[in-house]
Amino acid sequence: MPKGFSVDVSKAAGHVYPAETVACTRRDFLLYALSVGVPESDLQWLYELDIDFGPLPTYPLCLLLKSDDWDVNSFMERWTAGGPLPGMPDFDFNKIVHGEQSFQTIHPFPVEGGRFKSVKTCLGVYDKGSGMVIDTAVDLYGEEDNVHYCRMGAKMFVRGYGGWNGPKGPASITYSPPAHQQPDAIDTFVTQPNQALLYRLSGDFNPLHADVALAPTVGFPRPILHGLCSYGKCAHAVLKHFGNNDRLLFKSIEARFAQPVFPGETVQVSMWKVPSHDPKLDAVVFQAHVKERNVLVLTNGYVTLYKPEANQAKL
Repeated sequence: MPKGFSVDVSKAAGHVYPAETVACTRRDFLLYALSVGVPESDLQWLYELDIDFGPLPTYPLCLLLKSDDWDVNSFMERWTAGGPLPGMPDFDFNKIVHGEQSFQTIHPFPVEGGRFKSVKTCLGVYDKGSGMVIDTAVDLYGEEDNVHYCRMGAKMFVRGYGGWNGPKGPASITYSPPAHQQPDAIDTFVTQPNQALLYRLSGDFNPLHADVALAPTVGFPRPILHGLCSYGKCAHAVLKHFGNNDRLLFKSIEARFAQPVFPGETVQVSMWKVPSHDPKLDAVVFQAHVKERNVLVLTNGYVTLYKPEANQAKL
C-alpha cells in the first residue's frame, strides 16, 4: 500500500453518484442469454416470438457498464463514470478484483426493454488488512414511470490497499451446502473458447477479457471469462431446475467470485434446496467449479425464488 494511504470514510459512505441513463432492447436480452450459455433448447430466452419470451432476470447487470449506447465503449470511462468517490485517494485500478455480487428483483423487468435511470450509492469502504472493500449498490428505475425494477450490489476488493485502520465492515453471511448431502441438481456448462469475446458484446468491454498481451501483465496466462457470465449461467441453472424457467418467480441471487474461469473450461453448477426464512420463498444454495482444474470459481451462492402459489397471490 502506498505510504500514507487512508480513506475518509465519512465522505465516501453514503455518497450518491449522479444518475445515469441506460437503455436496452429485446435484442440485448437475446444476446445476453446466448452469451451466458443458455442452450438452444431453452428458446424462451433466445427467441423473441416464443410465447414465454422475456429477459433472463439477471440481464440488468449488463447495464452497469453498457450505458444508453450500442457501440463499443471505453471500459475505464464507463468504470469511472459519475466522477471520483469523495474521500478516496487515487489507487491502482489494476488491483481491483470483483469480490461479491448480489441482485434483487423489485419488479419484473420490462419484456420490451426501455430506458432507465441508474442510481449508484457507496454503502461503505472497509479495511480488510490485505486490501480494502468498496461496497456499492445500484438501483434501476424506469425513466418515465419511475418504477424501481432492481437493486444490484457489488463488493470490489482492492488488493494491497488495507491497513489504514478503517472499519472492518459487517460480517458476511455464509451459505454452505448441506453437509454430506449430494446436490439436488447439477448443471454443466462447457464454455466456448470465444465465450468472453461474445459476452463482452453485452457491454463489459474490459480489455482483460480479450487482450492476450494485457492478461499476463495482471497475473493471468490468458484472458479470463467475465465473472458475471458464469454468474448469469448459475442464475439460469437455478431458475431452470427449481423455478420451471419462470422469470416471475426469481427474487434474488448473491455469490462470491473465488477464482477466474478461462474460456474453454467446463463449469459445473451444484445446487441444494435449503430451508427458507420466508414462507413465501424457496431458497437454493449453489457453488460452481471448473472440472478441468477442480477449483471452485463461485462460492457462497444463494438464490431465492417465489413459491408458485405465493407469486400468484402477489400478482
